[in-house]
Amino acid sequence: MRHGKKVNHLSRKTAHRKSMLANMACSLIEHKRINTTVAKAKALKQFVEPMITKSKEDTTHNRRLVFSSLRQKEAVAELFRDVAAKVGDRPGGYTRIIKLGNRLGDNADMAMIELVDYNEIYNADKAKKKTTRRSRRGGTKTEAPAAPVVETPASNEEE
Repeated sequence: MRHGKKVNHLSRKTAHRKSMLANMACSLIEHKRINTTVAKAKALKQFVEPMITKSKEDTTHNRRLVFSSLRQKEAVAELFRDVAAKVGDRPGGYTRIIKLGNRLGDNADMAMIELVDYNEIYNADKAKKKTTRRSRRGGTKTEAPAAPVVETPASNEEE
């Protein structure tokens, strides 16, 4: 049974894993896209998305919470200044994992993890529209078009 085992340990001790994820998160914030293994990308996604959510509200408390995890002043400044402004209206899902195939040396599954709003290729053809998570029930009724009004000459002019 695997009850309560949410964290992928990535075959590392706790201090090494936290340092590695902090460094990868800083690289992701700086470069907006990094290549890594699929397991590390999934672990990084769980690590960095709560920090991006915290960066949407720029308070001293949130900056200190993020800095305690990232440990790089420049990365925290860029996260709160640039990234938060770009993802401000997005309700979640700030990163995307794209699988790339296997690495030549050891046949490990490779993936590219990127910040969603910074990919110009995917965002170029899509129009900027506001989306919500709420259901669209009740608001999308379409009415049948009304019959065209035909004007006839008035024949009752004599009355």
